[in-house]
Amino acid sequence: MRWQLVVFDIAGTTVADPGLVEQAFLDALQAAGRHLPVDEVRGWMGYAKPEAIARLLQLPVDAPEVNAVHAAFVARMRAFVRHDARIRPLPGAEALFARLREHGVRVALGTGFCTAITTDLLHRLQWETRIDAWVASDQVPAARPAAHMIHVLMRRCAVSDPALVVKVGDTPVDMAEGRGADVGLCVAVTTGAHDRATLMAAGADRVIDHLDELPALLGLS
Repeated sequence: MRWQLVVFDIAGTTVADPGLVEQAFLDALQAAGRHLPVDEVRGWMGYAKPEAIARLLQLPVDAPEVNAVHAAFVARMRAFVRHDARIRPLPGAEALFARLREHGVRVALGTGFCTAITTDLLHRLQWETRIDAWVASDQVPAARPAAHMIHVLMRRCAVSDPALVVKVGDTPVDMAEGRGADVGLCVAVTTGAHDRATLMAAGADRVIDHLDELPALLGLS
């Protein structure tokens, strides 16, 4: 099989996240007078952030408090992205992008972040020319675990057969997204918030510890 497209998550998969997303969540919640344990917040990593906030607060996604917390989260994340030196590519990510494209495999990013955070990240990392397409969670009718983001990236990359698509992510909802899109391979990485057993139970076909393992898994020389 010749793979045509690899869809990567961002935070925890291709970009280092030393707890900054969790911290931005906790800061935004605390500013609203909500104090939640970090383990509870961690369970919603990978989801579109307004939905994650709504689930955590047990409120409708369009509730004013959800909107306020999300706005605070976005402001904190954009500040992290612009100024925190710990925001950087995970080891091997950029070399992997280049290697895939050298083999004719398109590289795309799909994320639970909104467009504003995503564009800041891509600009900070200078990734605009290193990838073929990207999509943020606020650009689709429903984000993960729905398959819309993968379908959008397939269209943008002119790929019609989901069996020729690989989904790579670090959360259970990444694996659910890939399964929902009927991709040919769901690969989980342990560089994010979840361990191998959790990711396997979430439906990963394979779990790897480092992005360097992906080319061999895809049969690339």
